[in-house]
Amino acid sequence: MKKIISTIKAPSAIGPYNQATSFEKLIFTSGQIALDPKTMEVVSGGVKEQTKQVMENLKAVLEEANSSFENVLKTTCYLASMEDFVAFNEVYAEYFKSEVAPARSTVAVKTLPKNVLVEVDLIAFKN
Repeated sequence: MKKIISTIKAPSAIGPYNQATSFEKLIFTSGQIALDPKTMEVVSGGVKEQTKQVMENLKAVLEEANSSFENVLKTTCYLASMEDFVAFNEVYAEYFKSEVAPARSTVAVKTLPKNVLVEVDLIAFKN
């Protein structure tokens, strides 16, 4: 049975979607952008600061779903510019160590919501 995952520790949806859904042992997150969950404003700074906020938002959603970054199977990463790829990876690597990192796709897109520099969604399993 499908279950909606929601936490106040991550930004609320800015459209007709939920932070995540789960089905049996799997968790599917919506894309997280660099919104501060308290203010719902984009965090200041560049791609590193935005990536950190994105990952913290995902961490909060995973925790609400009884999971963690260790249980992530796949991520999809969206960058406003591939010129930010190295800087993005520096922060991303703080959350996923290469020897146990999930499968990943990274694409550059023309525009992201609220003109942020990065968005990430993922699929994980519950503890």
